[in-house]
Amino acid sequence: MNAQDIIQLEKQYVLQTYVRPDFVLERGEGVWLYDTEGRKYLDACSGIAVNALGYNHPAIVEAISQAADGLIHVSNLYHTAPQALLARDLCQASFADRVFFANSGAEANEGALKFARKWARVNGHSDKTHIVAFTGSFHGRTMGALAVTATEKYRRPFEPLIGDVSFAEFNNLESARQTITRRTCAVIVEPVQGEGGVTPATPEFLAGLRAICDEAGALLIFDEVQCGLGRTGTLWAHQGYGVTPDIMTLAKPLAGGLPMGAILLTQHVADAITPGDHASTFGAGPLVCTVARAVFNQINRPEFLADLRARGDYLAQKLHALAEQSPLITGVRGKGFMWGLVSTLPALEVVAEARKHGLIILIAGEKVVRLLPPLVMSRDEIDILIDRLTRTLDALSG
Repeated sequence: MNAQDIIQLEKQYVLQTYVRPDFVLERGEGVWLYDTEGRKYLDACSGIAVNALGYNHPAIVEAISQAADGLIHVSNLYHTAPQALLARDLCQASFADRVFFANSGAEANEGALKFARKWARVNGHSDKTHIVAFTGSFHGRTMGALAVTATEKYRRPFEPLIGDVSFAEFNNLESARQTITRRTCAVIVEPVQGEGGVTPATPEFLAGLRAICDEAGALLIFDEVQCGLGRTGTLWAHQGYGVTPDIMTLAKPLAGGLPMGAILLTQHVADAITPGDHASTFGAGPLVCTVARAVFNQINRPEFLADLRARGDYLAQKLHALAEQSPLITGVRGKGFMWGLVSTLPALEVVAEARKHGLIILIAGEKVVRLLPPLVMSRDEIDILIDRLTRTLDALSG
């Protein structure tokens, strides 16, 4: 079948919840993607922050090959070594004492909200059900995760969502103080907002949230589904702030493109959760956990993270220089390998033009262009990214 045959099949049989460009991706190598017509694209979105190690990475290929010779699935009714080893790896590299494994970021956030409400109830606060999230937030599209997602267009068609949720203003501590009460069981926040415009939290804001949560007796949940696992230059995004949560959610890059989410939690929270409170049929299957360990062990190396920070600084310099030269870019914000460019044009127009120049990028709101390159992108490849982005903006300026 050629590309048009495949596209026609998709339009005929797949529920139309996505708007896709008119080409079909076939394979990838490193930071490059290739379509069925042989065209080559520099990938600066990593499958929306999933493909942190790029495409066809030898560690992932080897892990899949080895795992396929063993068990793929046995359910969580039985012990398997890969799950136990991955849980140990994550806990030893973080604040957490326990891990619950799911299949996606939305599922991880659903579970985190459930755990928070159960924790409050077990500790004698049956009326402590209030949850606080923030403007600009995105936590997923399931009913609970959507309830703490601020964007109105995502929420409105599916209301009523779960209740007792309030939104405070992101990066505004006074707004948070007014919203968080003694009835609040949890506050959920992204250290760096992704879908909401690639907006980092200020150090004062996260530190203040920690203090307010402690005073109110509420759990602090960090959603690091997009910004975690090296994306901002440190293993966990919150490490750059020196603030520790009670719960952290992970997903996107964790299993190298295979579906996996995780909820990391302290023992204080874990003590409230008992057998039967939560479950996942497919969560933490042996094959997925084996691949996740391979990905995690690649990222969680001091030398990798140090080089990542250096390359992130290089990317930052290049993006700020580009913004100074282009009248279409009015702002640059982000960290590491997670950046938003504020555009005078609709971001979708920039994304569409970039494809003509062999560059795949994303949006993060109506006028924010989002860049989430694979964490393995080299300086030479960053130069290619900047060149193609420059040509994209020049074409739109003309």
